[in-house]
Amino acid sequence: MNKIEPLYDKQCTCLLCHTKFTTKKLRSRFVKLEKLDTDFFPIYAEHNPLLYFINVCPACGFSYSDDTVPSFSPDSKMMLIEKVCSQWIPHSFGEVRSIEDSVKTYKLAAYCASLRKDKHITLAGLHLRIAWHYRMLNNTDREMRFINLALSEYETSYSVGDYQGTQVSELRTIYLIADLSKRTNNLEKATKYFSKVIEQQSRTVETQIVKLAKESWQEMRDYQKTFI
Repeated sequence: MNKIEPLYDKQCTCLLCHTKFTTKKLRSRFVKLEKLDTDFFPIYAEHNPLLYFINVCPACGFSYSDDTVPSFSPDSKMMLIEKVCSQWIPHSFGEVRSIEDSVKTYKLAAYCASLRKDKHITLAGLHLRIAWHYRMLNNTDREMRFINLALSEYETSYSVGDYQGTQVSELRTIYLIADLSKRTNNLEKATKYFSKVIEQQSRTVETQIVKLAKESWQEMRDYQKTFI
C-alpha cells in the first residue's frame, strides 16, 4: 500500500495568462491546529497550510489565492503585464516551500492585488498573513511593519464597507482593528474597537470573537490600573 504524502500537486490555470501549471497543496488530513493567536494566527502541530496558500504562475508571475476573483479590468490587466509579467524571470514556487519562500509568494500576491485594485479587506488579509510569517521567523521589526500595513487596510475596509459580501464579517473586521491596534501599542484605539465588538454581543453568533474582545479589554484595563 502506497504511503499518502502530506503534499500533493494541484493543477492550476493562470487567471492572467492561462498557462497551466502545478503547485503544492497540503492534504486536509495532515492539518492539525494546536491553537490560535489573538489575531487568528494559526499555530499548527507540524505541517503548515499557510505556506501553500498562494499560487504563483511560473510563466508570468501573477500570484493569487484560490479565493481571487478571476476577472480583470482592462487597466488592471495592463498594469499587471507592465509591472509584473514584463519584469518576471520564469521560475516556479510549485515545490516544497520554506517560510522564506512563502513570504515571497505572499508579497507577490499583495503586489498583484494592489495593481488589480482589489478590495482593502483582501490586501489587509495578505499583509496580516505576511506578518504571521515574520512571527514564525521571530523577525519582530518586519512583523510590526506588516501589522501596521494590515491595520491601515482593515481600517479603510471598515470605513468604506468593502468587507461586505466577503467571508470577513463586520465584527471580525472591527475585532482585528482592535487587536492590531493593541499590538502596535495604540491602547486608546484598541479599547474603542474592543468596546464596539462587545456592544454587539447580544446580536451576533460570533460569540468567540466577543469572548476574545472581553479578555483583551480586561487585560488592558488591568494593565492601565498598574500605572494609576
